[in-house]
Amino acid sequence: RLSKDDIDRMVNEASKYEDEDKVQRERIDAKNGLENYAYSVKNHINSAELKDKVETADKDAIEKAVSETISWLDMNQTATKEEFEHKQKELEGICNPIITK
Repeated sequence: RLSKDDIDRMVNEASKYEDEDKVQRERIDAKNGLENYAYSVKNHINSAELKDKVETADKDAIEKAVSETISWLDMNQTATKEEFEHKQKELEGICNPIITK
C-alpha cells in the first residue's frame, strides 16, 4: 500500500511532467502535420485529376519543394514545433498558388 507521501510525490511528478508532455505532443503534431501535408500534396499533384492540368514546370517546382521538405524532415526529427510550422508555411506558399490555379 502506498503512503500519503508516496501518493503526493507521484502527483507532483505527474504535474511536473504534464507541461513537458504537452510541449512534446504539440511538437509531434506539428511534425505529423507537415509530413502529412507533404505526402498529400505529392499524391494530389500526381493524381489523375491534376496530372494533365498542371504545367510541367509547376509540377516540377512542387515535386522539388516536397522532396526537399521530406529530406528536411528526415534530417530534423528533433526540430521544434515552430520550425515544423515554419517549414509547412514555406511549402504551402509554394504549392497552394500552383494548385489553386
